[in-house]
Amino acid sequence: MRELTCDVAVIGAGTAGIAAHRAALDAGVKSILIEQGPGGTTCARVGCMPSKLLITAANAAHGAREAHRLGIRVGEVAVDGPAVLARMRHWRDRFVSSVFEGLDRLPAETRLSGRAVFEGPDRLRIDDHTRLRFKAAVLATGSSPSVPDPLQDLGHRLLTTDTVFDMEDLPASLAVLGAGPVGLELAQAMTRLGVETQVFDPGDSLGGLSNPDLKAAAREIFSQAFALHLGAKVERGRVDGDGARLGWDGGETRVERVLAAAGRPPNVRGIGLELTGARLDERGSPAHDPRSLLCEGSAILIAGDANADRPVLHEASRQGRIAGRNAARIAAGEGAERPERWVALAMVFSEPQIAVIGGGFDEGADRLVGRADFCDQGRAQVMDEAQGGLRLYAEPGGRLAAAELIGPGAEHLGHILAHAVQDGLDVRRLRERPFYHPTLEEGLDTALSDLADQLR
Repeated sequence: MRELTCDVAVIGAGTAGIAAHRAALDAGVKSILIEQGPGGTTCARVGCMPSKLLITAANAAHGAREAHRLGIRVGEVAVDGPAVLARMRHWRDRFVSSVFEGLDRLPAETRLSGRAVFEGPDRLRIDDHTRLRFKAAVLATGSSPSVPDPLQDLGHRLLTTDTVFDMEDLPASLAVLGAGPVGLELAQAMTRLGVETQVFDPGDSLGGLSNPDLKAAAREIFSQAFALHLGAKVERGRVDGDGARLGWDGGETRVERVLAAAGRPPNVRGIGLELTGARLDERGSPAHDPRSLLCEGSAILIAGDANADRPVLHEASRQGRIAGRNAARIAAGEGAERPERWVALAMVFSEPQIAVIGGGFDEGADRLVGRADFCDQGRAQVMDEAQGGLRLYAEPGGRLAAAELIGPGAEHLGHILAHAVQDGLDVRRLRERPFYHPTLEEGLDTALSDLADQLR
């Protein structure tokens, strides 16, 4: 076994790991990037990009079916499942290839392949071929789908967010376990592609919404599209021919395929973290400072999905840069920096879309609530997308603190609101910005006006 040394060891070549490795190299230290595979980043391979490709096809089919509402007559709409999935994989593979091309441009001597396991606070073993000693390490091992116990024995009938995009054809029926962002997006996409879909979740919310009004609106909207079982936990699952039979308190159903979309726990088990001195919680995850990303009791930093904090790409990329720079500082004997965090921003690319900014609704917070509804908003009515609403949360002094919305164009309104919250804008100051007519942004103007009246 060969022996190597470096300043910074980066474990995992996903979005966070690649960013960390580049940041460490840019800082002038010797950094080694270790990838077990398959690589290509979660976003490009099994996340954001293939799901949006599927959603785009689904929305095209839905638009054709609903065109009669606008006086447009379209013939019978036929979905070619294999063709839809083939196009999705074609573009997915292109996105993954671009990630690998970026990796290939990194110096070959700074990359290792294999599974990295800690042997101590400053040592790693990579498979059986290399022992690597480091001064600081970045843990960017990503996450893997969670499969509930009742589904463990379903064999090929079970799909996860890692395998659903490799189907050769669409199933006739599908049960989706999990009504969070991923489950909701894929459930609606499958429904619009002609798959009979049911969604199960033990909670009462859809897509991460927390405001009671918006939660109720989401339940009404999506229950018209597919069978929605909120407050239902699937407790039984067994093979039934080429399908699966699921049972929960109050019912039973048979479907052709089951999709487990109830979360992705971080990949931190079985890699020797207990030998590093890092303080671990009951799940084996290291306690860390969310700003510096430094794990308590160690010279290890944790970034991206591995820390289970904000598992979205823009956060993973920034966390990787912070972790890489701080790892270089620690390797040089300096202290870690603690930059301010970005405002929390989460989105769901369903129709209507969902955005939650700054954590959304907080029942215990002393905040004013500004309201606007898209049901009677001019531009939304023109677009035949008059659904949902917007809620703004401001502190008593007027500073905008958080927001959440479900409605058309939420991805764009969400960015405006995230930037306003990040910049600490006052409601009255933001109210003075121009709002063009007729646009969806006028809904933001309405909610700001509501808050401004309360502040008077």
